[in-house]
Amino acid sequence: MPTVTTSDGVEIFYKDWGSGQPVVFSHGWPLTADVWDSSANFVASHGFRAVAHDRRGGGRSSQPWDGNDLDHYADDLAAVLEALDLHDVVLVGHSTGGGEVTRYVGRHGTSRVAKMVLLGAIPPLMLKTEANPEGLPIEPFDQIRGGVLSDRSQFYRDLAFPFYGANRDGATVSQGARDAFWLMSMTVGIKGAFDCVKAFSETDLTEDLKKIDVPTLILHGDDDQIVPIGASALKSSKLVPNATLKIYPGAPHGLTGAHEHEFNKDLLAFITS
Repeated sequence: MPTVTTSDGVEIFYKDWGSGQPVVFSHGWPLTADVWDSSANFVASHGFRAVAHDRRGGGRSSQPWDGNDLDHYADDLAAVLEALDLHDVVLVGHSTGGGEVTRYVGRHGTSRVAKMVLLGAIPPLMLKTEANPEGLPIEPFDQIRGGVLSDRSQFYRDLAFPFYGANRDGATVSQGARDAFWLMSMTVGIKGAFDCVKAFSETDLTEDLKKIDVPTLILHGDDDQIVPIGASALKSSKLVPNATLKIYPGAPHGLTGAHEHEFNKDLLAFITS
């Protein structure tokens, strides 16, 4: 399997499909690069090079005890870009992956980056604080940690419903999509999954967003039950210079079916514009 070894000895698995301008995908918690297969295949079929990696802690990457935080995630992404010598990159991040690509810019700048796409992304800060009253209280995140530690297999099966909006009236999310969510999640080590909850909920990315100086497309479903739009996209779009915000009415956190097809079309239109 193709891997890149980071400066602290972690092996990061990546997929590399097609040729042309690179589009690099960063996935959400608690998933792997496989969740991007549809979009990666779509852009690679339209003349782009699609690269997607498994975050440290899960999938086919190493499962280190330490380093399960956004600084290391961003540096791991940098290691992939540098090892493959990628330039003029379109960075695409969903959920925690949106935090990863944002922190990448905060730590490494945009010399390799042409554009950015944030989909259902966690920035600027998910946790409710005095300065961030739109955020969520700590209790839901503690419940996630408890689910990971107690019976993560059943927890992930249950989580797939709100993640994809399958708990809404009229939802058409397939059993296969929910099974795939569980399968990917179970490849993530329990330590990495547990630590990542703090990373995606308590990391303030406000200053990182302000450093984004390339065209940025921010997309978010207004029925996102995982990363509420008020504390994320609506705020991020005001912090990122030259950002375009698109709201998907009725869309959940994870996109399947018609929502996913719409995103793929929007992504292609943005990267070709």
